[in-house]
Amino acid sequence: MARIRSMIAAACLAVGTVSVTACSTLPDEVDRAQIDTDSRQALNQLYAKNDAARAIGQQARAVLIFPSIVKAGLGIGGAYGEGEMRQGGGVTGYYSTFTGSWGLQAGAQQYGYAVFLMNDDAVQYVRESEGWEIGVGPTVVLVNAGVAQNLSTTSLKEDAYAFIFDQKGLMAGISIEGTKINKLH
Repeated sequence: MARIRSMIAAACLAVGTVSVTACSTLPDEVDRAQIDTDSRQALNQLYAKNDAARAIGQQARAVLIFPSIVKAGLGIGGAYGEGEMRQGGGVTGYYSTFTGSWGLQAGAQQYGYAVFLMNDDAVQYVRESEGWEIGVGPTVVLVNAGVAQNLSTTSLKEDAYAFIFDQKGLMAGISIEGTKINKLH
């Protein structure tokens, strides 16, 4: 159900025939058990494949994990997914992520991402904000292979570190800048 809603939301944006407001009127029912299962599995796979993510995860105060984001675009594009915040071994909240874009783009893609929140201020900001736009608020570093080689647990100085993983599909470029994260009620 969550994947179907994700694809519908991304398709609404990609076609450009329905406004962002209409896309946000999708059913509010969130399959929390499915999000829990998918998030746990995605985080475990990320840790198994990426030593830097595992090391940062051990230092993080909390992690926002979005196991499946669907992105589609044809001139106008969008991405949507649902995930959760995990802290101290448990789930502390459920969140949605949304990105809108425009420009020379065509295609569809699925991916996941995790944002490791490194201090209590970053965790509190995400919890208390009415919606967190990445790029506003806590400083987020997008970790790619080059950045990961230079990270150590003693060099972690930013508020948050983000990892994109499990990319599938045909669409050039991936970024989390301009992404809005909202708490699901």
